[in-house]
Amino acid sequence: MQNPLGNRLPTDHCCCHPLVSVIIPAYNAEHFIAQTLDSVLTQTYQSLEVLVVDDGSQDGTAAIVNNYMAADSRVKLLQQNNAGVAAARNLGIERSTGELIAPIDADDIFYPEHIEKQVEIFATSPPSVGLVYAWSVDIDEVSTPTGGLRAATIEGNVYKTLICHNFIGNASASMIRRSCLNAVGGYSSNLRAQNAQGCEDWDLFLRIAEQFEFRAVPTFSVGYRKLLNSMSKDYRQMARSHSLVMANVRQRYPTLPNFLFRLSASNLYFYFAHQSNGGHNYSTTLTWLRQAIQADPLTCWIRLGLYQLTLKSLWGWGMAQWSERPRHDRSTQPLPLELPKAPHTVLWEVRLLLAVGNGFHWLISALARQTLAQPQPLNFGTRENAL
Repeated sequence: MQNPLGNRLPTDHCCCHPLVSVIIPAYNAEHFIAQTLDSVLTQTYQSLEVLVVDDGSQDGTAAIVNNYMAADSRVKLLQQNNAGVAAARNLGIERSTGELIAPIDADDIFYPEHIEKQVEIFATSPPSVGLVYAWSVDIDEVSTPTGGLRAATIEGNVYKTLICHNFIGNASASMIRRSCLNAVGGYSSNLRAQNAQGCEDWDLFLRIAEQFEFRAVPTFSVGYRKLLNSMSKDYRQMARSHSLVMANVRQRYPTLPNFLFRLSASNLYFYFAHQSNGGHNYSTTLTWLRQAIQADPLTCWIRLGLYQLTLKSLWGWGMAQWSERPRHDRSTQPLPLELPKAPHTVLWEVRLLLAVGNGFHWLISALARQTLAQPQPLNFGTRENAL
């Protein structure tokens, strides 16, 4: 079968050390691309190629990457006219040769054993496993964990659970077999064409989950950077993106129960509420909480953290009328070599997340037992903007 992401075949490597292609889409990423590259190149697993796709940057991104290319032959720079994150990732995958694909955003970081642990899972998994994901923590401008985290051990056939909730959380936490990407067609640029970027990763995860199983690495090994001007802060655009992705799922599987989609929308709005609260935007937090309840009024009341978040937002909104939160110094800091030791409260939070997540996965699987038909291949068009 012809490779929809290009005709290249994986380079031969020892089966114990398959080549991993790290794909980094970058747009005006000069502030963080060096930290991202440092975190990749210092991985304990060294059988890597690193492809940075400059998506029409107007800053010094390319110059920084060129310096890394001169020092390390594993680093390659590709450049294209601005076409969006999906097109940039697809170009990187097309030009790569690795058996395994590890995407990472240009402002995120891998902690040292991230790739090694994911490769170990693939090495002991059958070909039916197409994606392995790790846990991630939110980090700020100086790579300090801010308290937000994503942890799940949901494995196997995860499609219906993934409709309700993107438990992986971000592209940087995933590693994908090349053969799996060949089968599903890569990232879709349709969302950008409809001014609805934001859920490209979720869309790909869903299409992979239709045909392949997932596995988890139960370790925090990704730093997911949260910035005030990041794409994930454009909640309205992300909501449109989610709506289009779910509409595609409904079209392909019209027999799936409606409660899956109500729960999905409610989960997304609750996520927006959490993010707004983290930015101390309490009035916006309350708005998204209201929409989460309206989307799924039956189960929202038993949602973990609803009442605490509501009370905290009401209190914060009131206090904000009288005081202003002090600004923190965001001076440049060296790249952290490892995560700081988690306090006991965080460990209990992780245990609770895992218990709730696994129970949720079991419940969704039990309530939505319809067998999915063989998915039809999707046509995502061709890349036209590469230089």
